Amino acid sequence: MHRRNIRLRREYLYRKSLERKERLLYEKKRKIREALEEGKPIPTELRNEEAALRKEIDLEDEITAVPRSTIDDEYANAPEKDPKILLTTSRNPSAPLTQFVKVVVWREELKIVFPNAQRMNRGGQVISEIIETCRSHDFTDVILVHENRGVPDGIVISHLPFGPTAYFGLLNVVTRHDIKDKKSMGTMSEAYPHLIFDKFSTKLGERTVNILKHLFPVPKPDTKRILTFANQSDYISFRHHVYEKHGGPKSIELKEVGPRFELRLYQIKLGTMDQDEAQIEWVIKPYMNTSKKRTLLGD
Repeated sequence: MHRRNIRLRREYLYRKSLERKERLLYEKKRKIREALEEGKPIPTELRNEEAALRKEIDLEDEITAVPRSTIDDEYANAPEKDPKILLTTSRNPSAPLTQFVKVVVWREELKIVFPNAQRMNRGGQVISEIIETCRSHDFTDVILVHENRGVPDGIVISHLPFGPTAYFGLLNVVTRHDIKDKKSMGTMSEAYPHLIFDKFSTKLGERTVNILKHLFPVPKPDTKRILTFANQSDYISFRHHVYEKHGGPKSIELKEVGPRFELRLYQIKLGTMDQDEAQIEWVIKPYMNTSKKRTLLGD
């Protein structure tokens, strides 16, 4: 009991010393600010620390001048250039060809869905090495496709250099090759697509839209390729179409290109996918009593 009291006393004194140092630092910076604003000389006792304190003051002023929403938005200072994406699979994907072929085919289709995507055979590479390599080669995002016995069942989107990372479940995957009505299918276009986001009205929905839309470059106005992300009961349906105008605006013919699938968001982290200690911004809680009644992404 006596040792515990000594430890608590030491912790208390340590906290008090930190508070005292912070107060002293605040007073020093306040005196320098006043001297600079009034055009007076710097106090003699602070001249040795003047350079270091001025740097701190300039940094504080710079942060204060930037709106908080801009600081919190990882995409706010994104470069104007087009996104550059690395597309790969989970580590050591299933070996049997009959099971793995569906992932290979679908991954090739994803390469066309996401412009400027580069595909990589991962093999046994560690994810931390992949992330570091992508950072050094100016990649903006890494997309990781998970599979179960050759069937894609998850997708991870990690924004570089510092996050966020979104984890999606993947359901009802239908590749372009599996679409039965071949006559009504459109040709696979590599033009930058227009994006449609439907029913993402909540803050979490807007956050999801922000993560998805930055995977695509800005399209030309006359592009006839459309990608749709439609939310219904927190399941995001993805559809890929092209359209043709044979006459006027009323004669538009819409053709599906594929692939098609459903996404279910279940976690967003504030770091990249290799950072296990990264803070979790949001995670799905399916076992709450009200979970069936709530829609998290939109109405």
